[in-house]
Amino acid sequence: MLPACPVFTLGHSPDPDDAFMFYAMAENKINLRGYRFEHRLEDIQTLNERARRGDLHISAISIHAYAYVADKYALLPCGASMGDGYGPILVRKIRNLDQDIDSREWLRDCMIAVPGEMTSAFLALQLFLGKFDYLVVPFDEIFDAVKSGRADVGLIIHEGQLTYARSGFEKMVDLGEWWKSQTGLPLPLGGNVLRKDIPKPVRHELLEIIRESIDYGLAHWDEALRHSLPYARDMNADLAGKFIGMYVNEFTRDYGETGRAAIRKFLANARDKGYVDTLIDAEFVE
Repeated sequence: MLPACPVFTLGHSPDPDDAFMFYAMAENKINLRGYRFEHRLEDIQTLNERARRGDLHISAISIHAYAYVADKYALLPCGASMGDGYGPILVRKIRNLDQDIDSREWLRDCMIAVPGEMTSAFLALQLFLGKFDYLVVPFDEIFDAVKSGRADVGLIIHEGQLTYARSGFEKMVDLGEWWKSQTGLPLPLGGNVLRKDIPKPVRHELLEIIRESIDYGLAHWDEALRHSLPYARDMNADLAGKFIGMYVNEFTRDYGETGRAAIRKFLANARDKGYVDTLIDAEFVE
């Protein structure tokens, strides 16, 4: 139910792209219409699990996890993280350049470190590879899991997509690139959801606040980037800006028909292959 005072819990990842999107709200740069927001910064797998319980009023979420929370939450039409021809990647320790390996067959015999079973990266890997052995590891410990030999391959999300080479790894597969080649669509990774038990007029106002926050960040790029830098693990300002540019883009301002088609295709393929139980018709706050 709606809290007695206008305070809403807002969950998002401690990553530069999410910090960028919510900068204007966190620093009162826009009109918050009398509402207050408690920012809860947690990794995406934790946010997915909390969404299944309906813990937070507003939350970033994996599109994969939306299939399990559509009874409680509706998607906001802004705030998407989509990789248009790029996305989570599979990496391994650098090997001899003359080593000839059939990637898919080799991967099926590997132990793969993944950042969580409800992440969109995990679902994309299932669609790409089918059945495989995996080890769930916090996203920021995947490089260590591969270096230590606990896993042969790592499924990398967030800033690791840009920093893997300097950490001693080589890319095997970019799942966003593969998805684009198969479907012609961007890979839907994350979105923002809003609890359905919030009254519709309030939902509309919350949508407008979040949309304005995203627009403010894009219009005041340098200051929003400075705000985001403390969350840019192992990245300087240039690299953090590049990462933010990858995932705060035209799809973030609004999914549009292409973004909505990407979600429908992603979840429909998952249902067809038995990776989610039901076919979800994505519901958006309008």
